[in-house]
Parts: sequence; structure tokens; C-alpha cells
Amino acid sequence: MYKAKAYSVASATSPFASATIQRREATERDVQIEILYCGICHSDLHTVRDEWNSIMPTVYPCVPGHEIVGRVTKVGSAVTKFKAGDVVGVGCLVDSDNDCPSCRADLEQFCHNATFTYNSPDKHGAGPVTYGGYSESIVVDEHFVLRVPGNLKLAGVAPLLCAGITTYSPIRRWGDLKGKKVGIVGLGGLGHMGVKFARAFGAHVVVFTTSPKKREDALRLGAHEVIVSTNQDEMARQAGTFNFILDTIAAEHDINAYINMLGLEGNITLVGAPEKPLPLLSFALLFGRKSISGSLIGGLKETQEMLDFCGEHNITSDVEVIPIQKVNEAYERLVKSDVKYRFSIDMASLKGE
Repeated sequence: MYKAKAYSVASATSPFASATIQRREATERDVQIEILYCGICHSDLHTVRDEWNSIMPTVYPCVPGHEIVGRVTKVGSAVTKFKAGDVVGVGCLVDSDNDCPSCRADLEQFCHNATFTYNSPDKHGAGPVTYGGYSESIVVDEHFVLRVPGNLKLAGVAPLLCAGITTYSPIRRWGDLKGKKVGIVGLGGLGHMGVKFARAFGAHVVVFTTSPKKREDALRLGAHEVIVSTNQDEMARQAGTFNFILDTIAAEHDINAYINMLGLEGNITLVGAPEKPLPLLSFALLFGRKSISGSLIGGLKETQEMLDFCGEHNITSDVEVIPIQKVNEAYERLVKSDVKYRFSIDMASLKGE
């Protein structure tokens, strides 16, 4: 074991504070990583404040962070894919059983024995649970470490490890989108990545937003059109014309209004997770043989594919870079949606702690 600097919270109502955590020494299959940047995900906020208590209660102290970019400092004797000095990424997963049907299908995110990057039981015993990327370093099995393209700005790469793969996976899975009409509901941390990916895949991209003020930014990010969803005339004009819609909204909203926008055999995929169930009108699906589905991040193979795609198309997240000392302020701003479009923590700021 060795000690590492980190920022943690002691309870659901505590602010972040400087801390020291235990990290395991690298085993023969492990990669030790100096963390350079870590994105702030809305999941971090939910976990820190124990807002998902009924599903995955938070164990304190909690060190969040699953959008990690860093530099390899040490590798185990059996590691073959990485060497010291490589720039790499770590996303939402750091382990799985590698043997179940999900793992064999390269869908490790659905493994019932998956270990999440933070707040999962730590089978290596470095702590009661795993600790995430708000830290100076991390040790991860090489299977769960990803190569980062050398042409991308690292601060903007960090959110790709969650926001990126969360939106890339369902868009990619829907098939050939070239020339198809794709809607993105919401223009936040997830939505802005959805716009970039759908545009890069050759789709005709339409953003749905409740805020007319976001029209200009949506077009800048790559949307061809913007629909203000509270404007019934705008919604009515394009009803029944969409092939695919990605719904990124995590708050209560009328999903039936967006199902109504789908054409024959169209699909709407949810990647946001509203706290309360969304009322669903069956007739909205029956007429047109439409479908609704959900999607959760992606497996390691697909996440690497996403990073390579971003390297080819020069895609990164739009970020505001902050020092770790401003993380409490960032969380308050995140609640107010006061960021374009993700926070990325410069972990060099932790060295002075």
C-alpha cells in the first residue's frame, strides 16, 4: 500500500476537503497512473450527496471521479499494452469478473460483479470501497485502462470517459445514421457530446431545448436545427419525422412529446435518469411501431473505439478547467447548470496541498 493525496467528503452534507487515501501497490497485471485531469460528472454529485441511497448508498469517506486522464508511472510484470510515460484514460469501471456472458460480449458495464471506479467494494482491500479520480494517482488492472489519442487536448478528453461513451454508444448502436434525422433532447454535459457525435456520423442533427438562448450554441456545436420544445408550433411542424432521438434529460419531463416526434419504427433512447418514473402513453408507441430503450456507458472495447473515433474527428468535450480547490463551488454551479459543458479538474493543483 502507499498513500496518495485526494479530495474527499465525510458525509452527504460535508464539503470536499483535502485528505490522504490508501492505494494498493501495482500487481503484475496493474497499471499505476499519475492523474492529470478528472472530469466532474453529475453522478459524482448524486453519489457525494447520497441521492441514490435506495439503489447504491454512498460509503464515506467518498472520493468520486470516473473521468480520468493520466500518465502511466509504473506497470506490472505481466502488463503488455502499456508502458511508463503513456497517456491513458480510466472510465467508470476498474474491474469485472471477466467470465460472465456480459463480459464475454465486451459489455463489462452489465457484469453483476463489476467494480465501479468509486464507491464499490474494494476487493483489493485498500479501503472499504474504491476511491476515484479526485486524487493524484490510481492503480487499475490493464484491461480497464484505455489508450488516449495523442492529438487531443487532455482536459477535454477526461469527460469522454463517461459523457462521451454514454452518448456515443447508443448513437453508434443505432446503425448507419448518414442522412438520417437525429434529435438530441437537452444541451448539457451529455447533450453537447451527443450533438458532436451525431454530426460526425453524418446525421441531420436537431437539438430540442427549453431555452431559446441555447440556439446559437447548439448550432455552433454542430446542430443543423434547434427546436424550442415549449413551442407547440415548432414541435408540431416536425412531428413524426425523426429516425432516432437521444434523450439526455435527468429531470422530470414529458417523454410522450418526444416519442410523438419519431417516424415509423423510430427509437428514443434514454441516457438520463430522472428520479421519478416517467408516465408513458402506450398509443405513442403503438402507432408507428416505435420503441423506447435505455443505455448505460459502454464496454471497454467500445470505449476504446469511441476514443479512437474522437482522435480521428478531433472531438473533445467543451470544458471549464478548474483547480481542485474550487470543487465545492463547481458542485454548486453544477446544480444550477452553470457550466459549458463539463468541469475538468487540473489535478496538478493537488500538489500544493
